[in-house]
Amino acid sequence: MSGTLSLTEALIERASVTPDDQACQSLMIERLARIGFECETIESGGVTNLWAVKRGTDGDAAKLLAFAGHTDVVPTGPLEQWTSPPFTPTHREGKLYGRGAADMKASLAAFVVSSEEFVAANPQHRGSIAFLITSDEEGPATDGTIKVVEALQARGTRLDYCIVGEPTSSVTLGDMVKNGRRGSMTGKLVVKGVQGHIAYPHLAKNPVHLLAPALADLVAEKWDDGNEYFPPTTWQVSNLHSGTGATNIIPGHADLMFNFRFSTASTVESLQSRVHAILDKHKLDYDLKWIVSGLPFLTPRGALSEALEKAIRDETGVQTELSTTGGTSDGRFIARICDQVVEFGPPNGTIHKIDEHVEVRFIEPLKNVYRRVLEQLIA
Repeated sequence: MSGTLSLTEALIERASVTPDDQACQSLMIERLARIGFECETIESGGVTNLWAVKRGTDGDAAKLLAFAGHTDVVPTGPLEQWTSPPFTPTHREGKLYGRGAADMKASLAAFVVSSEEFVAANPQHRGSIAFLITSDEEGPATDGTIKVVEALQARGTRLDYCIVGEPTSSVTLGDMVKNGRRGSMTGKLVVKGVQGHIAYPHLAKNPVHLLAPALADLVAEKWDDGNEYFPPTTWQVSNLHSGTGATNIIPGHADLMFNFRFSTASTVESLQSRVHAILDKHKLDYDLKWIVSGLPFLTPRGALSEALEKAIRDETGVQTELSTTGGTSDGRFIARICDQVVEFGPPNGTIHKIDEHVEVRFIEPLKNVYRRVLEQLIA
């Protein structure tokens, strides 16, 4: 059994459902400390975070490459639906099954073992290596990576490169790398009417009727054209509710929840302003609360993406695709202190599902790709 596979299994055995790290980071710290990493645990709100650094011989001028990820996993769902226990690593037909196998304990193990191999082969490496690991990525993400980023900002620490180990591949290892993510912004709209008897509509104001023309405009609006890296911004209704459940009452308010997935072609302020303009055009009496859960980030082609593309090609023969599709990730926080953030990990077809798994044949190449990037950028 390879060292990477063995460590992946050891991490899967720990039922680290958000925000309980279950000592996954302690296991990583034990390995990293042996090869000279200075390890710091940052706790916040019941979340365990790790910041670890192995400094290069270039001192303060050393380029800093960080591996970032999360030890927490989503809940298992119904245990009886799993073919094997979710926290018992199990092999079937060339696949390793277990919660977190793909998202993202294989990547964590590959981070550690690639660093061990790199340091052994390059004891006088010029650049520095760091680990930024949290147990709060799958949950609210309010006490995880963002807290480490804030601590690093306070110290004046910036990263030159960051690889987030999210499972980005599609069909085979290396066919897709994320070099950015869209932002996410939710609006909670309440349109006010006047409740009344449905037989006397002249004595009431139906908020659903009032909302309908504005809703049609919002659906029809073209928010932007996207750009080279991002598709156009999308606006979607996620919830619409009104009424008491009775058949003879005009409701007093209509509640609409919607979400933007937006690119760097738009800003939070511009999107909010345009929504308010549409609502005001229809003279609605309303309250609107905004929740920005993530800003978009983008890493244009550069040293990190090129090194990763070359490492993938040399290791697997696959020509990778840069993409910004998918949901949000902790890359949105790390981009505040790092100009080059990319995400790369194993195929994501089973993440968050019953019988989550990773193909064993991808685990060693994943580790090797990470090691090749280290060799290119900080040896």
